[in-house]
Amino acid sequence: MIRTIYRNSKGNSTTDVPAAHWKVALHDSGGLLWVDFADEPRERVEKLLTDVFNFHPLAIDDALQQAHVPKVDDWGEYVYIVVHGLSFDEKGYELGTHEIDAFLGKNFLVTHHKNPFLSADHVWNTCQRDPRYLARGADYLLYHILDTLAADFMPVVDKMDDAIDRLEDDVFASTDRTVLNRIFSIKRAVLHLRRIIIPQREVMNRLARDTYAVVDPSERIYFRDVYDHFVRLSDINDTLRDLISGTLDTYLSVTANRTNDVMKVLTILTALFMPLTFFTGFFGMNFETLPFGSAAFFVAMMTLMISIPFLLWRWFKRQGWID
Repeated sequence: MIRTIYRNSKGNSTTDVPAAHWKVALHDSGGLLWVDFADEPRERVEKLLTDVFNFHPLAIDDALQQAHVPKVDDWGEYVYIVVHGLSFDEKGYELGTHEIDAFLGKNFLVTHHKNPFLSADHVWNTCQRDPRYLARGADYLLYHILDTLAADFMPVVDKMDDAIDRLEDDVFASTDRTVLNRIFSIKRAVLHLRRIIIPQREVMNRLARDTYAVVDPSERIYFRDVYDHFVRLSDINDTLRDLISGTLDTYLSVTANRTNDVMKVLTILTALFMPLTFFTGFFGMNFETLPFGSAAFFVAMMTLMISIPFLLWRWFKRQGWID
């Protein structure tokens, strides 16, 4: 699907602009053209990006591969940006990422994504209701998308926080293998979240501080606001990482304590049956039928049974096993 919205230099807005008219819109220096490619065939997207916008083949190839970390590349007349949106599966504890590629020019914005992108949809609907968002220029439109994207991170982070809270409760209720698997699953999700937030934070930092021909200096402060959002998200991610590490430590501690309780029970049972074992073994010996004479053999066995525990106690003491 291809969506287009165009605001000309006179302030009039229209949607669903045919591809044949895109070049005319691009020549309107005071206008703004936003083209959004959503799960469109690669061949068609590549042809339009090459023939109409004259983007560099390397930038086009990066946009169509959908396998890049967040980044920003300056191509002079336009800037190529990669950012990611998030989704979180609360049942499988898996973090999903949705890449969106954007080409920002002086009077145009081109976005490309394979999966539905809520941030782009929200801004699209907002622009249709209030065309004044288009009057601020392409750089402000990109800021509006990135700001909405940063806001959409918070519900995902809240879901992950709630999942960790439930895991902490489950650790004390049960220590079976499924709880451990869930801990490692959410831990992988937190690490994945960090691998997205950190480079995306740097993208916002570069947009806020570096000089780009297509970004008005007065608009950089807005990107700095998005950068502040991702700094806060980075801090929250560090907190989540500490929480899940603490949950894993708690799981190991609870497991060790339950193992100690089991060993305590077994030790008590052994101690209870030890006198019975001694008496049944001792009085079960038939000294009359044993060789070497019953009296001498009785004395030898008594001496051996008394000396062996004493020698073992001395050896344990020497090894430092008994204080």
